[in-house]
Amino acid sequence: MRAAVLRAYNAPLAIEELAMPACPSDGVILKVLACGVCRSDWHGWVGEHPRVKPGQIGGHEYCGEVVEAGASATYKVGDRLIAPFILACGTCPNCRSGQSNTCEDQRLPGFVEPGAFAEYVAVPRDHNLARLPEDMSPALAAALGCRVTTAWHALTGRADLKAGEWLAVHGTGGIGLATLLLGRALGARVIVTDIVPEKLEHAKSLGAEFALDASDGSVAAQIRDLTDGGAHVSVEALGFPATVSSSIACLCPLGRHVQVGMPVGHHAVQQVDLNAVYMGNLALYGTRGMPSWRYPSLLSMVTSGAVDLSPIVAREVALSDASAELAAFNGPTPPGVAVITDFMN
Repeated sequence: MRAAVLRAYNAPLAIEELAMPACPSDGVILKVLACGVCRSDWHGWVGEHPRVKPGQIGGHEYCGEVVEAGASATYKVGDRLIAPFILACGTCPNCRSGQSNTCEDQRLPGFVEPGAFAEYVAVPRDHNLARLPEDMSPALAAALGCRVTTAWHALTGRADLKAGEWLAVHGTGGIGLATLLLGRALGARVIVTDIVPEKLEHAKSLGAEFALDASDGSVAAQIRDLTDGGAHVSVEALGFPATVSSSIACLCPLGRHVQVGMPVGHHAVQQVDLNAVYMGNLALYGTRGMPSWRYPSLLSMVTSGAVDLSPIVAREVALSDASAELAAFNGPTPPGVAVITDFMN
């Protein structure tokens, strides 16, 4: 099979012919239909993700068709499935409590084991997967494994966003756009911030009430003014110190900050204005992924037409384009996300 392999950090991925993966007894082999190129992949590509080492096949946002099923698999050959990026064990205390995205024994294709920048991917623990809705494109479904699921859980499983509340979104990449669209569908009034004018205009076209240029560092004050006191919920979607600081500073008393952006490498440890947290009685939530049992709540929003997530996908690209898409994260990126749908070129 063809796969894009990390051989050196910050260098083009090597397109190689590799053996087919072995089928897990408790899982499946998927023929990959689509795989997103995510900022989390970039963290590994530049060497800042602690688990990603040379030799890794990246790609954790994927969907595919079952071509082989293990003896104890949940699904069968021919099923078309969406995979979350965290494959939980299902039996540890965290899984049994319903919080499988904090599983004590996680399997992580794309980070620790071979991912979906390849024609085929082995997926153990297929009880985590969900069926791909018939009318959903594979390109959109791929985004549901990370960016959309993470945004959904951030808003509904962590921040408990209510209709009529002000939602601030810092960064309008894939997670930021998903947060905007889902927040609007939940009835929130949404403000987005970014430093790329094209992305701000794009967010406005998708229903953001205000789109603020964060270049001069004043967006927190602007958000407090526009909302007459501050946002009720603020989602930080990049993991950068400046946006983390703005996200906390823009909140109203009793506001909720949700840390969605992944702060790894030299951003792993940051200063936080704890006095603002203390004085404002703020809540700080971390979130990563989504418990797989929550797929029906998200998919029902999409299939019912309550939210149109298609604007998230900006480009369908070939496997050989993955390196260029990763390199694009070194600077400001254009609106929307790239999804690999052609694995033969």
